[in-house]
Amino acid sequence: MIFTSQGGEQLNLKEKTEDTRFLSTVVHMKSNEDEEKPLCSYFPQLQNEVSVFPTSPSADYIQGKMKDDSNVDSMNKVLKTNITVHTGKKSFGCDVCGKTFSDKSNLKAHTRIHTGEKPYCCDNCGKRFTFKSVLNGHLRIHTGEKPFGCDVCGKRCSSKSHLKTHMRTHTGEKPFGCDACGKKYSSKSDLNKHVRIHMAEKPFGCDDCGKRFYMKSRFNVHMKTHTGEKRFGCDNCGKRFYLKSVLNRHIKIHTGEKPFVCDCCCKRFSMMSHLNSHMRIHTGEKPFGCDVCGKRCSSKSDLNKHVLIHMGEKPFGCDDCGKRYSMKSHLNRHLKSHTGDKPFGCDDCGKRFFIKSHLNTHMRSHTGDKPFGCDTCGKRCSSKSDLNKHMRMHIGEKPFACDDCGKRFFIKSHLNRHMMIHTGEKPFGCDVCCKRYASKSDLNRHAKSHTGEKPFGCDACDKRFPSNSSLKVHKRIHTGEKPFSCDDCGKRFSIKSHLKIHMRVHTGEKPFSCDDCEKRFSFKSVLNRHMRVHTGEKPFCCDECGKRFSNKYHLNIHIRNHTGERPFGCDDCGKIYSIKSHLNIHMRIHKGEKPFGCDYCGKRCSSKSDLNRHIKIHTRDKSLPVILLEK
Repeated sequence: MIFTSQGGEQLNLKEKTEDTRFLSTVVHMKSNEDEEKPLCSYFPQLQNEVSVFPTSPSADYIQGKMKDDSNVDSMNKVLKTNITVHTGKKSFGCDVCGKTFSDKSNLKAHTRIHTGEKPYCCDNCGKRFTFKSVLNGHLRIHTGEKPFGCDVCGKRCSSKSHLKTHMRTHTGEKPFGCDACGKKYSSKSDLNKHVRIHMAEKPFGCDDCGKRFYMKSRFNVHMKTHTGEKRFGCDNCGKRFYLKSVLNRHIKIHTGEKPFVCDCCCKRFSMMSHLNSHMRIHTGEKPFGCDVCGKRCSSKSDLNKHVLIHMGEKPFGCDDCGKRYSMKSHLNRHLKSHTGDKPFGCDDCGKRFFIKSHLNTHMRSHTGDKPFGCDTCGKRCSSKSDLNKHMRMHIGEKPFACDDCGKRFFIKSHLNRHMMIHTGEKPFGCDVCCKRYASKSDLNRHAKSHTGEKPFGCDACDKRFPSNSSLKVHKRIHTGEKPFSCDDCGKRFSIKSHLKIHMRVHTGEKPFSCDDCEKRFSFKSVLNRHMRVHTGEKPFCCDECGKRFSNKYHLNIHIRNHTGERPFGCDDCGKIYSIKSHLNIHMRIHKGEKPFGCDYCGKRCSSKSDLNRHIKIHTRDKSLPVILLEK
């Protein structure tokens, strides 16, 4: 068998032959560069497929086979490709990044990454892709096709690679590790995102506000805040969301599904991330630290919220009143004050709340539960915020200052209430008597004076009080506790306000002035009493004799004349008095104390009234009794 021309111009075939079959090596047409090793030797199965020819070869048959030279060339290409797979040879290199490939077509596809060429377009949404395979995977989003299923949980995936990544959640395999911190991930993409944290790389930037992101997915979510797009809606309540994952999380509110349980306290959660954050309560772990003040937080979200305090950033504003907040949750809570919506109700007393956490704290008033304890004095509080406020008393921290007078406060609410002194604002009014107050708590306390409600009772004497704070102050009478001390004279008081009033004795401060005579007083109550001198008002009347008094104290003393009550007794001689001041004067006799001195002769007296009588001797007051003049 002789082939005289590559172009097929002439074919001479020896008709007489002893062989009834042609060998496969005769059919393969080798070039000079293929002399070293026959390609077919790599694939014996291909020898079997082409080794059999008709027993009586004719010129027509050979000519037909020569027309299929292109098929032979294709076969050679396939063989060469498969050879590189087995040998690992990668002879095609990228000029830009140096990456090598075993096939030229793969190199061409790779080059599109550098050129940005995206020749494959989705007919449904117009999105373009670099590779045909990625387009095919994308099309399954529109068709909903998920041909790959998980044998463990039945979850279906749109691509084989997604299924492989998903399977690692069951096996726990995390083959991709960070060289910087050693943290491991189940997918290469998650590792790449994590590495950007170490590099401080944020390649995705918002053109509207300039904010930058580590991940494209977070950037896409952020962009929806500008467009307002919320593609995913809840069928139960109609609420719409930016992300499908957030919708899925929201749906668990309606279903009540909480598949994740804490092994320590058996509390259940709708999300694994919430369980992980909760576990840090038991472990005490706080892995996230603030770079500014060093405060540590148990979750990244708590740290992000905390950082806004230092930045002073308040990106969330109320459309009704313009008030701004650093967190969206705080804005949502504030909005309920405009709508009056209080969706959380107490089953015991019916009181309703804007926020679930406030209801939980309130419930402790019924159960008596106080889970938060002070390490310094052992005092226990029903909420963490109350404990934090209490701790400031020990460390002396007063972070909230008044811009007008410089006074500082432990608690922000106390500062807000104090500011109303300067502004004169009293936003809370009584519906019964129209009296107005600077705080809601003061109004609530006042309202009980109209209803007569006194829900808090003393266990020692059964006396009842309209507020728990009043009961606590009253109990100090039985315990003798006086926690407030004067730094100047050491005198102690059971009530903080009494100490403040007492301090005016040392400072000489008289902040209350009479508009009629300009006389000044240390106490508001004394000013009110003094004003009755000018008005002649005597609002307190004795039921026995009808005598009227300008203050309640004088009425109480007068009533003892009718009842004969003398509650104040001398421990030394047993003499009893109806007025405490009279007992105090009497006690000076036993002590020999004479605090009042005469400026004329130096004589000293045990009471002011005795001194006044003595001074009249020097002034020749004829109205003095004879017995005094003889003395």
